[in-house]
Amino acid sequence: MAFPSNGSTAQGYLATPESGTGPGVVVIQEWWGLVDHIKDVAERLAGEGFVALVPDLYHGETASNQEPDEAGKLLMSLNMERAAQDMGGAVDYVAAHSAGTGVGVIGFCMGGALALLLGTLRPDAVSAVVPFYGLVGGPMPEPDWSKMTAPVQGHYAENDGMAGPAAVEKLQQELGERGVRVEMFIYPGTEHAFFNDTRPEVHDPEASALAWRRAVEFLRSTLG
Repeated sequence: MAFPSNGSTAQGYLATPESGTGPGVVVIQEWWGLVDHIKDVAERLAGEGFVALVPDLYHGETASNQEPDEAGKLLMSLNMERAAQDMGGAVDYVAAHSAGTGVGVIGFCMGGALALLLGTLRPDAVSAVVPFYGLVGGPMPEPDWSKMTAPVQGHYAENDGMAGPAAVEKLQQELGERGVRVEMFIYPGTEHAFFNDTRPEVHDPEASALAWRRAVEFLRSTLG
């Protein structure tokens, strides 16, 4: 589906609950792109009563989870200014087409980092931020954490070379010192991307089920 983005049009995937409305959530993709796993996350959120929109930040391009080099190229070529506009447009669309208080943002890997960034870019509308194994770094600009007003609930793997427990603790401390309500969960024995059930080499069903339950409860309690 198409939605407005900074005077232009962006594309995305929209999932709505059977009731037709509910609290709104923006879902941010992994570095693979708008693939079936991320669409499934949106559908699962719709099944929980949320209106969920995934902006297509790669504009039609994807990489299979067997092609990490290609995914890395897509990430490095991501136009951050355009991505911020598209994510902001998604926030505005969801805010106008959902019920509840504010908009939630949930993201995975690259999307987890972008979810945190979006919380600082749109404090006027973002009321809950849920990053899964994502921390800001690489080509992404350093967020102005003083702009973050939404509570944050993070989900991270114990064995993660990109977003490990020490880095997560550092972010938790930094946000906490700025008055942000933040809780970070580290899942013992898990690997990066443990929630992705299309990657059996890292998927952890028990940790995924627990993280999902926590995330849904957090979004529901925060967004109404």
